[in-house]
Amino acid sequence: MNPAVVLYKSIPDDLRQRLDEHFTVTEINGLTPENLTRYADVFRQAEGLLGSGGKVDAEFLAQAPKLRAASTISVGYDTFDVDAMNQRGVLLMHTPTVLTETVADTLMALVLASARRVVEVAERVKAGEWKSGVGPDWFGIDVHHKKMGILGMGRIGLALAQRAHFGFGMPILYNARKHHPQAEERFNAQYCDLDTLLKESDFLCIILPLTEQTHHLIGREQLAKMKQSAILINAGRGAVVDEQALIRALQDGTIHAAGLDVFEQEPLPVSSPLLKLPNVVAVPHIGSATHETRYGMAKDAVDNLIAALSGKVEKNCVNPQLLDR
Repeated sequence: MNPAVVLYKSIPDDLRQRLDEHFTVTEINGLTPENLTRYADVFRQAEGLLGSGGKVDAEFLAQAPKLRAASTISVGYDTFDVDAMNQRGVLLMHTPTVLTETVADTLMALVLASARRVVEVAERVKAGEWKSGVGPDWFGIDVHHKKMGILGMGRIGLALAQRAHFGFGMPILYNARKHHPQAEERFNAQYCDLDTLLKESDFLCIILPLTEQTHHLIGREQLAKMKQSAILINAGRGAVVDEQALIRALQDGTIHAAGLDVFEQEPLPVSSPLLKLPNVVAVPHIGSATHETRYGMAKDAVDNLIAALSGKVEKNCVNPQLLDR
């Protein structure tokens, strides 16, 4: 009998068919408390889990005693309690490679949109304000040859550095847990401490996962160290930045602008002051949101679950130490 799997996010038909060939699949709409109650018997029998969003913690795992593997359709896994999964021996799979180039595109789009005020001036055109030549109140700031500061030099950071260095002639500064020889050799990137990164960057691009160490890593004190002309870009996780401190910094001119793909609360509440600030470009967590990349992520997630439940894991495992048990 095929292993029982809970699919909690819709996937393309061909991928669903592949999943059905290997597993007995129950599809539900999200890991909501209501669904956990409604499908309690299904979760008790489930050996695999596939989807994105929702919290998988010790409380959830207690309701899924047979669970052997979870496959998330994302690179980030901050909604999964990895320690609890390790204690239970549950493999966690993710999709770290397929979205690299697409997220780097999004970061560069936010850099350009924020610097050149693309959203703001486009709305002014639609509102009929363009009646003659544009004056200084329509002007943005240059991107080319400005200093790009990258906070988190992983795959996406490397792809962003390539775009900024070769496409826009930008000197690259970066801060990460360790030196990245490839970035230094290919892009002449300079490793620096966080304070130096904050003080010297014209564009501070954040590409960090959310952990206890990175939560509110950028707050009032850090924002105050940035150039008044600097632009902050965040496409990592919203809570890496203290959102209230960022709002104040944008309101009082501590920094010039921000381009944000992620927020502390998602969806972003319509009451958020960020939505009223002209120097903010806010997009709805679209970093990987292209048809091609989202299909690739779902395909990887399906492949990952098949590998995990058949004992053939070779890549994309968050807790590979469990494989040696």
